[in-house]
Amino acid sequence: MSAKKTAYLGMMAALSILFGYVETLIPLNFGIPGIKLGLANIVILLLLYRYSWKEALPVTLARILVIGFMFGNMFSIVYSLAGALLSMLVMSLLIRSGRFRIIGISAAGGAAHNVGQILAAYAVTTTLPLFWYLPILMIAGTLTGILIGILVGLIHERTSGL
Repeated sequence: MSAKKTAYLGMMAALSILFGYVETLIPLNFGIPGIKLGLANIVILLLLYRYSWKEALPVTLARILVIGFMFGNMFSIVYSLAGALLSMLVMSLLIRSGRFRIIGISAAGGAAHNVGQILAAYAVTTTLPLFWYLPILMIAGTLTGILIGILVGLIHERTSGL
């Protein structure tokens, strides 16, 4: 790995952590736990487009661990990790297929993130009624994914030559 790429990934990890921190400051309360904007996904989706999941994965892990230890707990780390890994897998496969645009890929990633979190919560608690939250969380994840996709599309368009 070149020094330039290493520095870029370090900068993206720091930006991802910063976005994760900013998100903790935004008071979103929809009455259902787990709904967030997903600002850190801006960085991850840009990395998936510029490089691949191999570069996005360590940035994701760094963000989850730092934000989890600073503002969460072990359960929040587990839920975030499950959601992020499933989301990254789905987005990587959709990018690789070449059939979807960035907004659709981001929307699918947002929905997949919530599916991953519910699956992790079920694995920890074995509480079947958790799945009642899934439709609401998937709608929220899709909507926030669309917003993130619009932002990433604009950023990617303006920085693709850099």
